[in-house]
Amino acid sequence: MAGKIMFTGGGTAGHVTVNLALIPRLQQEGWTCEYIGSYEGIEKQLVSQLKDVTYYGISTGKLRRYLDIKNMKDPFRVMKGVMQAYRMIRKSKPDVVFSKGGFVSVPVVLGAWLNRVPAVIHESDLTPGLANKIAMPFAKKICVTFPETMNHVSKDKAVLVGGVIRDELRSGSKTRGYGLCGFTSEKPVILIMGGSQGSKVINEKIRSLLGRLTDRFQIVHICGKNQVDASINNRYYKQFEYVHEELADLLAMTDLVVSRAGSNSIFEFLALRKPMLLIPLSRIASRGDQILNAASFVKSGYAESIQEEELTDERFMAAIDRLYDQRMQYVQQMNKAQDSSVDDLVEMIKQAMK
Repeated sequence: MAGKIMFTGGGTAGHVTVNLALIPRLQQEGWTCEYIGSYEGIEKQLVSQLKDVTYYGISTGKLRRYLDIKNMKDPFRVMKGVMQAYRMIRKSKPDVVFSKGGFVSVPVVLGAWLNRVPAVIHESDLTPGLANKIAMPFAKKICVTFPETMNHVSKDKAVLVGGVIRDELRSGSKTRGYGLCGFTSEKPVILIMGGSQGSKVINEKIRSLLGRLTDRFQIVHICGKNQVDASINNRYYKQFEYVHEELADLLAMTDLVVSRAGSNSIFEFLALRKPMLLIPLSRIASRGDQILNAASFVKSGYAESIQEEELTDERFMAAIDRLYDQRMQYVQQMNKAQDSSVDDLVEMIKQAMK
């Protein structure tokens, strides 16, 4: 059963990733896919790489938990966005709206509700973000990733779908990965990721310890826009600002991952059975969702974690060595995890249309 679906979600790559996994699958079934995002957000950049997806920009306002003069103006931007989304949805007449969250999604879910179009929300983190909290009363179904999240949302709307990863990540080539980086099989590989914007803290830590790390490992470092250090000359260290289709090949050759603890990324690493050292965003820089995500994965035996405030050289190196030496134990725990599929989420979207 094919139909028309309107996607939304943005602000960070994490609020787009699941949409990028769903769109090609639905298009294969004959669905028409459209997208509402902000005028110039990262979602526009990412969605522009897909074929046959019409993109609409709307006015957005950031939902802040702190005092800021912009809080006076942003409610009006959100209201303008609601009316824009309402008109777009009324004109386009989608059968269903799928929201991945982020501040741009609130006007779209409200616009769908005003048009009596069913909306499905996907919440990746263990506890719902502010945007999803606002939008959830107007949604028909709420898909959650962590079992613990079921305690934080309406029981009659919540559906546990687990982590959803892009199909293309499963088809990476270790040989192509080595070729991209100029690496060989002589040393194991660590992949460093700091989120879509990069992480200054992680970048600086890796570079300060590069000599010690490359004694044992090869390092591929996705460091974020404008954060490549061209002065470093080390045959066992390869930097990228950002990667797209290359990520599958880089992951194929990877033995360990060092990463923030954004839900989409860590579930991708879990599905690919990559042991992780997680360094979640601190509560100073976030609402603490990554700290909870990391704690859940540590408890399940999938990862080790170090809080950013406790990220000393010795703790970092000890955790890396321990993670590698015990990597097969982590992989065994990961093999017990129940993998979810894009198909499960597609079926949920179809059910919401009825």
